[in-house]
Amino acid sequence: MKYKIFIVEDNQEIVSLLKKGLISWGLSAVSCKDFNQVEEEITMHSPHLVLMDINLPYYNGFFWTQKIRQNSMIPIIFLSSRDEESDMILAMNFGADDYITKPFNIDLLIVKINALLRREYSFSVEKKHSQFQGYTLNIIDNQLIYDSREVVLSKNETKLLYLLFTHPNQLVTREDIMATLWDNEMFVDKNTLAVTLTRLRNKVTEIGFSKYLQTVKGKGIKLSD
Repeated sequence: MKYKIFIVEDNQEIVSLLKKGLISWGLSAVSCKDFNQVEEEITMHSPHLVLMDINLPYYNGFFWTQKIRQNSMIPIIFLSSRDEESDMILAMNFGADDYITKPFNIDLLIVKINALLRREYSFSVEKKHSQFQGYTLNIIDNQLIYDSREVVLSKNETKLLYLLFTHPNQLVTREDIMATLWDNEMFVDKNTLAVTLTRLRNKVTEIGFSKYLQTVKGKGIKLSD
């Protein structure tokens, strides 16, 4: 299957560079034409992954990521010249899966794209549900359910919880988590995991699940009953 990448970038030189690199690696690439209709174009093209700039005409990348996340869990990687840590955290909180600063190495970017595609679309769907202490993790729909209450998760949050659900009361190391979520921690910013964990804790607090997530400083996480 040829994966399709949708590029939301208004600098045509960068768009051309991205398309050339993606196509050379066997990927399909299409770019946004109307920056006032980003969500609609993504729906029309049905891509497998989105590359999102922050500074765009009309509305910025944070706005469009938030809109996309209302209806879709498609992987989103931010590409931006803004290198402030606050921008990365904001992007992750809005639902981005990764954040890469410009100028970027095209080969490294494609390695990260392929790793994310592999993790996203090869994630096992044979087991639809996993349970812990009355909580049900719906792997297909990316939901954590308790007493008829549902919390919608990102794909990476589902993967992380699935890893913990299948290793209850065991320490899951930082290295195992990074390998499961991002394939290779070598290319992941040190703050990315912390941001993902913080976002997950905030989500599941409303159904009382955060108390089971025990962080072992410098080592990893344990799902404790």
